Amino acid sequence: MHRITADSVASLYDTAATRRIERDAAAALPPRTLMQRAGLAVARLAMAIAPDARTIWIACGPGNNGGDGFEAARRLHQRGFGVVVTAVGAVDRMPDDARASYEAARRAGVAFADAPPGNYALAVDALLGIGRSREPEGQLANWLRQMHGGTAPLLAVDLPSGLDADTGAHTLALQPTGSPRHCLALLTLKPGLFTAQGRDAAGEVWFDDLGCIPPKTEVPVARFEGRPAEHVSAHASHKGTRGDVAVVGGASGMVGASRLAASAALHAGAGRVVVASLDPDSPMYDPVLPELMFRRPEALDSAASSTIVCGCGGGMAVRAVLPRVLSSAHALVLDADALNAIALDASLQTQLRSRSARGWRTVLTPHPLEAARLLDKDTATVQSDRLRAAMQLAENFGCTVVLKGSGTVIATPGEPPAINLTGNARLATAGTGDVLAGMIGARLASGQSASVAARDAVWQHGALADHWPATSALTASALARGSGG
Repeated sequence: MHRITADSVASLYDTAATRRIERDAAAALPPRTLMQRAGLAVARLAMAIAPDARTIWIACGPGNNGGDGFEAARRLHQRGFGVVVTAVGAVDRMPDDARASYEAARRAGVAFADAPPGNYALAVDALLGIGRSREPEGQLANWLRQMHGGTAPLLAVDLPSGLDADTGAHTLALQPTGSPRHCLALLTLKPGLFTAQGRDAAGEVWFDDLGCIPPKTEVPVARFEGRPAEHVSAHASHKGTRGDVAVVGGASGMVGASRLAASAALHAGAGRVVVASLDPDSPMYDPVLPELMFRRPEALDSAASSTIVCGCGGGMAVRAVLPRVLSSAHALVLDADALNAIALDASLQTQLRSRSARGWRTVLTPHPLEAARLLDKDTATVQSDRLRAAMQLAENFGCTVVLKGSGTVIATPGEPPAINLTGNARLATAGTGDVLAGMIGARLASGQSASVAARDAVWQHGALADHWPATSALTASALARGSGG
């Protein structure tokens, strides 16, 4: 068993693959072996979370997730913990393994009750797991709300009940609380734990493969890539070898967005950074960052050696420059208003698609609303299956897509999408997306592929927020200054 962290490298499997892996593993082992291993793992983690607990409440559902709970209850009872089990569903309708574990817990003297205990030091959610087929209701839903709304730590077995293992969508409106949440994923890691509502519902995620390794025939639906490898420049490097980044954006009233992207690119290691503001009255000098150079958009050289970051604060003005940018920049990051303009213009979409045939590198960085516009869908549809939305965008336009949000998804055609594990709510402030675009641009300028540049920049962007001083507000300008790591 180990904890999943931002440095983790792992494969993630969907529900269908998990069921196949479970079926094949169970067939090769004596009956109930997987359930007994799962129960022991849950009990061990429960003891680590609440070593001095006098009472542990375990809520068990009618399927095999409930069977894991019964096994954990028996193990905890044997170790002297006060365990109270509440169960839903008729015993005679339980799967064979779950019923056998229920009966074993009864024989061991585990206390069963019709209602949760008045006071408990830890709640264990063994209600549904991946067996969720409909929205929790009745007593089951009430117990879930009590668990999530209480002050005691909560441990979910395999998956928080009500959470879709594949998408991270949750059927209940559960608000974050001050109580710690934990989840012990069993057999496989599920993508829904790490994106959309999954991160809030699961909290700290642990993993136990129960001694089973997925066969090579099972293809993961997503991956964690872990900490980026440290890039070391040659001693003979100069500003030209580190690449040029040109930032095209900053229309009237939004000049700051392009400056934030440029600052991030500069601090992330670009050799030279040019700002091409779409505001004709914008100053051609920045006294805070004198290293920045300035050009008018029409004078910008979109040579093969340059990387362009386009759209940050671009407003309606960005539409006029996009045809040239799309047809000339060999490395390109499209953000914000550039994405909105492309979503409204079929000719721009055609230009965007043609870039991959030329071998040019392109990264799109939409937030959910921008992704919805590009897909001609609504935001709720995008958020209901973020992996699918990111992959569809990547395939539609032949480029790397960074679908921002909780559990940012990075998708590239022909590759399993990556889910990023860094970042927190501190990034929900104006300008941080512009900073990310600039960071990706700097990595493209250094020669990285689109997918690697996107993954590395997203990881670093989130890691900066994770290590931000608690006493200091995170602002986009400060984030940009720290974008070099």
